[in-house]
Amino acid sequence: RSVYDGEEHGRFMEKLEARIRNHDREIEKMCNFHYQGFVDSITELLKVRGEAQKLKNQVTDTNRKLQNEGKELIIAMEELKQCRLQQRNISATVDKLTLCLPVLEMYSKLREQMKSKRHYPALKTLEHLEHTYLPQVSHYRFCKIMVDNIPKLREEIKEVSMSDLKDFLESIRKHSDKIGETAMKQAQQQRNLDNIVSQHPRISGGKKSKKEVCASSDVEVKNTSPMSEQDSGILDVEDEDEDEEVPGAQDLVDFSPVYRCLHIYSVLGARETFENYYRKQRRKQARLVLQPPSNMHETLDGYRKYFNQIVGFFVVEDHILHTTQGLVNRAYIDELWEMALSKTIAALRTHSSYCSDPSLVLDLKNLIVLFADTLQGYGFPVNQLFDMLLEIQDQYSETLLKKWSGVFRNILDSDNYSPIPVTNEEVYKKIVGQFPFQDAELEKQPFPKKFPFSEFVPKVYNQIKEFIYACLKFSEDLHLSSTEVDDMIRKSTNLLLTRTLSNCLQNVIKRKNVGLTELVQIIINTTHLEKSCKFLEEFITNITNVLPETVHTTKLYGTTTFKDARHAAEEEIYTNLNQKIDQFLQLADYDWMAMEPGSKASDYLVDLIGFLRSTFAVFTHLPGDVDVHSTMSGKVAQTACMSACKHLSTSLMQLLLEAEVRQLTLGALQQFNLDVEECER
Repeated sequence: RSVYDGEEHGRFMEKLEARIRNHDREIEKMCNFHYQGFVDSITELLKVRGEAQKLKNQVTDTNRKLQNEGKELIIAMEELKQCRLQQRNISATVDKLTLCLPVLEMYSKLREQMKSKRHYPALKTLEHLEHTYLPQVSHYRFCKIMVDNIPKLREEIKEVSMSDLKDFLESIRKHSDKIGETAMKQAQQQRNLDNIVSQHPRISGGKKSKKEVCASSDVEVKNTSPMSEQDSGILDVEDEDEDEEVPGAQDLVDFSPVYRCLHIYSVLGARETFENYYRKQRRKQARLVLQPPSNMHETLDGYRKYFNQIVGFFVVEDHILHTTQGLVNRAYIDELWEMALSKTIAALRTHSSYCSDPSLVLDLKNLIVLFADTLQGYGFPVNQLFDMLLEIQDQYSETLLKKWSGVFRNILDSDNYSPIPVTNEEVYKKIVGQFPFQDAELEKQPFPKKFPFSEFVPKVYNQIKEFIYACLKFSEDLHLSSTEVDDMIRKSTNLLLTRTLSNCLQNVIKRKNVGLTELVQIIINTTHLEKSCKFLEEFITNITNVLPETVHTTKLYGTTTFKDARHAAEEEIYTNLNQKIDQFLQLADYDWMAMEPGSKASDYLVDLIGFLRSTFAVFTHLPGDVDVHSTMSGKVAQTACMSACKHLSTSLMQLLLEAEVRQLTLGALQQFNLDVEECER
């Protein structure tokens, strides 16, 4: 290549010619060196020709002698021929025995296999015996006896293999709980892994999940040797620590009895009988599994065991579907699943309705989601389960409302209905952190100072937020859109405000011996809670990421709730004032026949006016940021004052016009007039 590329052809040819000349010289030297040997070889060859002639003469002489001696050999050969004939007869006899002996050995082997319960190899031996060995010796009488026994042996193998299948079915019925528990653990691990991957997407590349590995191994049928005939069907697996890898559900089960029995029945031409029997028995087991225990609703473990058994059942059926050809089909599995779904949902509806503990309902929801995710991983449709969870969600909301009713009652009962005093900046910031309150005037005031509201305001506000968090917990993993979650939380919160909290406030307002100071404080508190509703709206928006302007977004009715409570408190103030006035009026003791009036207003009236003066002083504590004079004083204080004056005047008129007062003196009227003037003053 380099010669052509370098264009040095001439030089290369010169070198080549020189090389040829060198080789020619070497060849010439070599020929000269061996020439004498060539001459010597020719001389030797001439000598050999003479010797060859002598050898020819000797061979001719030997042949003549051999012909003379061969006559005796021919006689010996005739004798040998007779011996060979006898030998052939003996050999034929041995061959016949050789044909019979394997048949007898195979039959003996068959009996031995039957005795040791190795039925699949026994069936293979039976086939070889029937189709390979017996036809070769069928004219013997002992073979006919064997042929007659073959159907009986086949029937015996069928019965024994069916017995193994029954043991297997009984075993998986007992262990379906463990199988289901393992499958659900595996689904939980997968879900945790998915969550980790979704949080750290960079680390997810290249690793195959446990579920994928298991799914790929599901399709492989276990190779079972005849020696494993007596396996129990369930392999023992020790309880593993949580941080160890959970075995695949199929790793717990040895399916070889099913495969053996299916193969035996297929070979015997009774596959359809086997399929029908298997499906019938599994249907019966399904009905047993789907029957919930009567006390299932009492603990979460009751539900867990119920779900484990169902999952275990369908994991086994799914594996059978993928590892046997036609023993079960998709239509059969779907039919079983439809039945299971309807019965499971009915059982859950019934039992969950007994549950009054929201934490148990939440745990049940998480368990149902795991149950659904596990079976969805095996290809079963679970939409109906998620639809049912939305029903349970309503019940969960009800249990939450009952729980929070008690919480609100405790908060309201334990409140002292007086403004919260703060002595330092730390306490002030703590309360402002718990409740959204801003007042520039209050911030400027030196410590110690007081918030206008009592302790139940931040407590109630925080409990409403806790309720919202509790609602949000239930919506997790339900595959709901953020809009649906937002709508669910808002509706539940509205129920909490309009029904639960409203009733608790009304009960406090309407209870006996409630003081005017307490009622005034309730008005102040509800005013601040009403203002906080917009912050609750923002709080919900932040956790659901659904803007309040979105179409169909449910609005919070908190404003209405607190307004209603405030109006009820105001009405209660008016009623209480009138009742107090009535109590003072009962002390009125006019002498309608007095000749001279007293020098001053009646004592009861002076006391009454003193009480009213101190009472209306309370109204000056109404929140300053609500424009005391124009709003609260104008609405609550003035209305209370008008109501009190009207009630007092009406009551005084009734005193004067009572039926028992038959006559009056001028002195009595002047005393009465003095009291009325005192009221005016």
